[in-house]
Amino acid sequence: MAHLPVRLTIGQVSERSGIARTTLRFYEERGLIHSERTSGNQRRYHRNTLRRLAFISTAQRVGLSLGQIQEALTTLPDNRTPTVSDWARLSEEWRNELEARIDALQRLRDRLTSCIGCGCLSLKDCHLNNHDDVLASQGPGAPGLKPAREGGL
Repeated sequence: MAHLPVRLTIGQVSERSGIARTTLRFYEERGLIHSERTSGNQRRYHRNTLRRLAFISTAQRVGLSLGQIQEALTTLPDNRTPTVSDWARLSEEWRNELEARIDALQRLRDRLTSCIGCGCLSLKDCHLNNHDDVLASQGPGAPGLKPAREGGL
């Protein structure tokens, strides 16, 4: 196996991470990753960018937005690469939100079963129906499907 250089081109980072070059540029514009420029104005990424990209990909897989990920990364001193202890701390902070999302998805799944079963989306029995807007006082969206606990999605 060849030794990985300390500075990587955008092509090398894309190949190693499986993330498209356009996405890497987007992440850089958003401040999620950083590069240095050569005298020819080409991007060079430190190889620890690969670990940062793995952190971003994992956080996205658990349902976090890029804004939430960026916020988490800004808590790291000097924009360093997240460590195992950083992940443990951040994932603990996200745990309540993820539990609320899981709860909401399970409730949605359970309530949609009858709709899928009959296929009619009965306006009399449907949990998604809000006849005469009687649920308006409970806020926007489908209040009957919102998580049972505080915090929301």
